[in-house]
Amino acid sequence: MASLTRSPHVHNTPVSPRRALLALGGGNAVEWYDWMVYGLLASYLGPQFFPSSNPLSSTLSALAVFAVGFAARPLGALLFGTLADRFGRRAIMLLSIGCMVASTTVIALLPTHASIGAWAGVILVAARIVQGLSTGIEAPLNSAYVVEMAPEGQTARYGGVISVYVQAGIIAASAVAFVTSSVLSPQAMEDWGWRVPFAVGAVLGLIFLWLRRSLPETLRTSSPDDPAPVKTSQVWREVGRNKLALLAIVFVVAGAQALNYTWSTGLPNLARTAYDEDPSAVFAVSTLSGLCIAALYPLVGRLADRKRISRTFVAARLAVVPLVFVVLVYQAPGMATFTVVMLIGAPVLAFTMGLYNTVSATLMPMSCRVTGVGLGYAVGVAGFGGTAPYLMLWLQDMGAAWVFPVYVAVLCLISVLLYTLAFRRGAVRVGS
Repeated sequence: MASLTRSPHVHNTPVSPRRALLALGGGNAVEWYDWMVYGLLASYLGPQFFPSSNPLSSTLSALAVFAVGFAARPLGALLFGTLADRFGRRAIMLLSIGCMVASTTVIALLPTHASIGAWAGVILVAARIVQGLSTGIEAPLNSAYVVEMAPEGQTARYGGVISVYVQAGIIAASAVAFVTSSVLSPQAMEDWGWRVPFAVGAVLGLIFLWLRRSLPETLRTSSPDDPAPVKTSQVWREVGRNKLALLAIVFVVAGAQALNYTWSTGLPNLARTAYDEDPSAVFAVSTLSGLCIAALYPLVGRLADRKRISRTFVAARLAVVPLVFVVLVYQAPGMATFTVVMLIGAPVLAFTMGLYNTVSATLMPMSCRVTGVGLGYAVGVAGFGGTAPYLMLWLQDMGAAWVFPVYVAVLCLISVLLYTLAFRRGAVRVGS
């Protein structure tokens, strides 16, 4: 197998670092904007595509389609990840955002059940599956590209900028949905207004699809006499040779996503359902927390580059162990307590979410980086991230709330142990 290295042409490209980050991060933001908009508008989509005499049943049907998209994400990571390691990063980045633009456009223009019957729901499910495939590759592919394109000593800073874009996309989804529903009447929103946020996402996607065309390729073989792409079996053989690194990535992602979903979903749902807090106030605090996290990402990147990514990651992950127990402070109704817990978690989340993608990418060699990171990411998110809010609320209901922070702390300790072992056994250490 031809050896693969950081492309010597990456930094000689006429594309400026600022424009490259805009194309890369902006595309990422659009992907997450489109992903989140569906969930925010599920209550409008349900009656249009899955009509029922019970409005709740219609909404649940739309949310079930939302879950189908999650199920498609691991497949997208593996399918597109292998292609990215065989043929290059740039083409798959264009394919990823192209799929998201196409599927979002379909949803924005899709006739409802009243026009084409059950086919409306079928097409909506298909579009959501395509969105799942697209978002499944976006995080691992962007992580690999950042590690390979960033100038020496600036890997974490570039990764931090990309994290800001991700957060911006998530916040923008809420903002556009809020503005649209505020400007239009409730009836107009139900009839056609729900299409507007999807249309905005499609237009933004086209802009960043065009910008991504100028990005350079970072995957190069060191043997110009052997231009043929590697085989799929060769990529997976490389993944097999890095089993410890793969296991480390699973738990690096698991610790980050368990913490992320605890603050972004678990605590807000606990506030609304168990303690009957004012939904508007909960949403405002959650948004404030998200803005604080986004503001801290660049600082996290600069600190990690200055102190070394490996040291910053280990220190930040160990700091999570005692700090995650702050969730136990919120054990009774009280918006003041909820606000304090959410804001205490913001810097912890910034260090955790701002580093885990970059750290994961440094653990795999270039020859199988996107496939390995994609597989580890898929397992980590599906097995430990998405289940965290449910586990948190279930343990709370069972009177064993203390078990949840112990569980997250153990995940973080395991991630540090496996990362250290993989690092010492010769894992790729770009910028680490």
